[in-house]
Formats: sequence, C-alpha cells, structure tokens
Amino acid sequence: MDINLVKMTSTNADLPLYPLRFKTIFKEKIWGGDKVKTILGKDFSPLKNCGETWEISGVAGEESVVSEGQLCGKSLPELIRTYKGSLVGNKIYAQFGDQFPLLIKFLDANDDLSIQVHPGDDLAKVRHNSFGKTEMWYIFQADEGAKLICGFKDEVDKETYLKHLETKTLDKILNQEEVKAGDVFFIPPGRVHTIGKGICIAEIQQTSDVTYRIYDFDRVDDNGNKRELHTELALDALDFKCYPKYKSEYEDKMEEPVNLVTSEYFTTNKIHFTKPINREYSKLDCFKIFICVEGEFTLKYAEDKMILKKGDTVLVPAIMQELKLEPIMESQVLEVYVD
Repeated sequence: MDINLVKMTSTNADLPLYPLRFKTIFKEKIWGGDKVKTILGKDFSPLKNCGETWEISGVAGEESVVSEGQLCGKSLPELIRTYKGSLVGNKIYAQFGDQFPLLIKFLDANDDLSIQVHPGDDLAKVRHNSFGKTEMWYIFQADEGAKLICGFKDEVDKETYLKHLETKTLDKILNQEEVKAGDVFFIPPGRVHTIGKGICIAEIQQTSDVTYRIYDFDRVDDNGNKRELHTELALDALDFKCYPKYKSEYEDKMEEPVNLVTSEYFTTNKIHFTKPINREYSKLDCFKIFICVEGEFTLKYAEDKMILKKGDTVLVPAIMQELKLEPIMESQVLEVYVD
C-alpha cells in the first residue's frame, strides 16, 4: 500500500504516521455464530462460533497489531510509546500513558449472552488493578423480534434480586427491549445487561476485560462444564435503581454528525451521508476512530486516501486534523474520540 505520510513533530518517531488498520482478533464464544462473516464481511475468520472480534485493543496480551503500511506488524502499545501525543493526543497521553483508553469490538449473539454487570473504576482498581467498564452498543443488525436486557424494570433491593436469582426468575425483574438496526444503548457500570439471540452489535468501551457473570442459563461447554458465575462480586457492583428509559434517543439526520453518546470516557457521533463530508479537528486533542456500519466510503487525508467498507475500523492519529469522507455509496459511520 503506497501511503503519502504526514510529517511528524515527534523526535522519537522513525516513521511518519497515517490512519491505521489493525489485524482482527477473533474470539470463539459458546454463544457465537457466523454473522462476523455474513454481516461484517470478515470471511477470513478461522472460528466456527465467532462471538467477538476485537478491532482496536490495548488489553494486555490482546494488543492490536497494524495490518498494512510502513508500520505493519507494530503493536498499538509500541506505537503509543513511540509517537505519544502525536498518535493519541497530548491530553490523552498525559492521562493514560502507554495504555490506549478504548476497546472496540463487534459481537454476534447467535444465542443469549450471560446476564452480567461491570464494575466502575474505583471497584475495578481495588479488585483487579484495572479500569472499570463503561460501554455503549450500536445495533448493527437484529433478527426480527430480537431482544436485549438493559437495567431493571422496577426498583429492587438486594434481597429481592437474590431471591429471583436463586429461583432462576431474573427475567421477571429485568427490562427487556426489542431492538432494530441503528438502536443505541449506553451501559454505565452497575447496569445489569445482556445481548439477546439474533443481535449483532458494535461495542465501544473502556479498555477493560472485567465482567461479572450473574446467570448463564445453566449452559455447559463441550466438556459438560458450566461457566463460572460471580454472584458475590456482582452484588457490590450492581445498581438496583430503575430508570425512565434505557435506549438512547437520537434523530438520524443526513449529511451531518449526530451525537449518540457523550461521556467522560468517550464521545460517539454517527454520520449518515450521501455527499462528501469535511471533518476538521483542530480543537480536538485526541485520536479519531471511524467504524463503518453501512455502505462504503473513501477516507481522504493529506495527499492520500483509503477505502472503508461495512465492518471496517480505522484509527486516525491525533496529529491528522483535516479529513474528508467521500461516499462510494450511501454510508453510515461511527466517529469516536475522547474529549
């Protein structure tokens, strides 16, 4: 791939930066299916039941590796150590150092995932020396009638919750919602949740792999073993309150960014476009991530370009402040950064 490279200000960088694609990390899951191939177009998946793909990851032992260009083969942490603020932004580097703050995934639920909850920063730091997990879901595709669980439908206390957990009747107190493509759910720490059968999502989250599994429908693996549950750990993490709504509402406008989520951990916008879109980031001291969720478009930068199609994800360095998105067909893209 011939790439005209942007000049760097970092004296530590041997090679200039450019928008980075990474090798997909595939994850076998008991609940996984084949939509990674049929919906996301990743037909090079080696797994029979691929439940997750990790598109950008700085998780220890699961670090993303650049797939093309002069930096091919370099890991994400290695790049951050080399380019520092030029890659992630000076503010981000000052806060997180060599740790990339976000984890980008796709999930295919061919069966219901376990009912689970994530701890916040404070609890995760004490228990796991980890960040907590705040995340959001963008529904990529959903079979007709597919549902997910998000939050409690009524306010409950620990005793009521434990009674329903013991009698395997959690469904009576959990909020279930039928979903369709384009729906958005923000999942703060403490919110009980699960993705239901027939749903494919893009997930944006803090860099954390800490999950407390509450109930797994008594499933067993190929060896007849049930997966570990974290009943006691989950108790201190759960938020038992009931909220007026759980789905994030937004108006899907054309030819302009629409905000989906703004939080202290990440901001996500959706751009639905049929005409060229110019994006200017001089006031943003941060990397940009583009996730193509529909269509195909050309990302132009400096004097070069790359094509992104449905299922593609790219990390744009902080130093690159002027971009142009030109649709090859009607397209939808998620734009993610930390502000």
